[in-house]
Amino acid sequence: MNFIRNLASVVLVFCMVSIAAPLQAAWYEASSDHFVIYADDSERDIKRYAENLERYHSAMELVTGRQIAKPSPSNRVVIFVVGSGREIRRLSGSRNRNIAGFYVPRAGASRAFVQDIRNRNGYPDFSTIILLHEYAHHFLISSQRFAMPRWISEGAAEFFSAAGFNSDGTVLIGRPAVHRGAELAFAEDVSVEELLDYDLYLENRSKRSDAYYGRSWLLYHYLTFEPERSGQLNRYLQEVVAGTSSIEAGRRVFGDLDTLERELKAYQRSRRMLTFSLRPDQLESSEVTLRRLPEGEAEMMGVRIRSQRGVNAEQAAELVIEAREIAAEFPNDPGVLTALAETEYDAGNDDAAIAAADAAIAIDPSRANAYVQKGYALFRKARDSAVPDQAYEEAMAPFSQLNARENDHPLPLIYYYRSFAQRGLEPPENAKAALERAAELAPFDQQLWLNAATMQAREGKIAIAQQSLRPLAADPHGGRSSVLAQRLIDILENAPEGEPFYPNALALDTVPTVDIDEDEGDSED
Repeated sequence: MNFIRNLASVVLVFCMVSIAAPLQAAWYEASSDHFVIYADDSERDIKRYAENLERYHSAMELVTGRQIAKPSPSNRVVIFVVGSGREIRRLSGSRNRNIAGFYVPRAGASRAFVQDIRNRNGYPDFSTIILLHEYAHHFLISSQRFAMPRWISEGAAEFFSAAGFNSDGTVLIGRPAVHRGAELAFAEDVSVEELLDYDLYLENRSKRSDAYYGRSWLLYHYLTFEPERSGQLNRYLQEVVAGTSSIEAGRRVFGDLDTLERELKAYQRSRRMLTFSLRPDQLESSEVTLRRLPEGEAEMMGVRIRSQRGVNAEQAAELVIEAREIAAEFPNDPGVLTALAETEYDAGNDDAAIAAADAAIAIDPSRANAYVQKGYALFRKARDSAVPDQAYEEAMAPFSQLNARENDHPLPLIYYYRSFAQRGLEPPENAKAALERAAELAPFDQQLWLNAATMQAREGKIAIAQQSLRPLAADPHGGRSSVLAQRLIDILENAPEGEPFYPNALALDTVPTVDIDEDEGDSED
């Protein structure tokens, strides 16, 4: 039986197995260098889950040779373990029954939502695979600022997400992507040429499900481990970074694409594939600190999860009522008060948000989100103030306090710039530098990079602005921000370097709302 048929049968069995949900336990917060996890599970399972994620991060650094600076506490990826697939679908707003988790990248507020914790030796649970896939995107975007072809973005994410975690601390990277087995066996094929030429892929794409993700993984895996093609993947990327189109870079580096196609099909039938096996002594470790949430904060977790997922006006009006009821029962819990401040702000109640945030800070000054919600509310009030200079100075106060606590928190830097821009004032150089620094700290935040690039264009830094936009235009998940970034790049082609350029708002308003290519667990735009 060949490799792909083996994969397909494993996937079918995997889908048929029913795994009992764990008994409800107390809510815990697991905190480490790169992650914060909230789950109502056992201390042992949550700790192991956090340790595996930190080992995964270290394994990615080792395999890629790239490193990213340790994020500020508030800029870590926060993971909410929400339970059932039904709850995941409700939070995602999608009816797709295959969604097992999703990720929302935002400066100072990146959030991932997964089902329950299912630690396994060897191949991970599918909900964990989704998290590993999205964190691979997060890591790769954070560790470089060049536009990767879409196939390599998805191929790399699939390559790393097919990880394995052994009980002795060993991490296996580059295992066969069992979760793509059925796709590779039964879905419509995607040629090497279509992988390398995304426009050609879109032109030939049918309404049927295809093997784009699976074939991207297969090509990435083959180029990583095939001795005869050693070094070609890096040379291909160097060509792309230098400005060569993906398809031309492929022809230059890989040679005849028909030959590569035949090799890849033979590789797909392989009985065995190589894997990186990384011992614990090869990986950096991070201490995991566990905190059991007090009763009030634990009761507020459902509200907090829905609020941090994002709510519309109707949802916000309903959620704040629930938050107030819990806060009335636990009036001295800083976690409860911080969550209340967020729901009050979302519901448009600025004074109530400020009061709740002040109460939380008075009890526990380390509650970063309390400063953020107070700052948001003050900025919104400042828009209509009769004394805007004073109002914006007051609005900056909580962000300045947060900056003193977390120097690399991106939001104080962003709002320092906005404190001028929202008044119609030309921001000073240090405010412009602050916005660029925030973008460096949160390269995964699409809107932030759009803002930074627009600022750079207005300064006459045309080439820098285009460079800022290219990774966003090539974002593997597409979406309106990606289309808008490409439109800006095209507009800037005619802008003279060194002269302030203000993109035509009417031209940008014509950017259509586009559908995001959905795969189980893709991040949201």
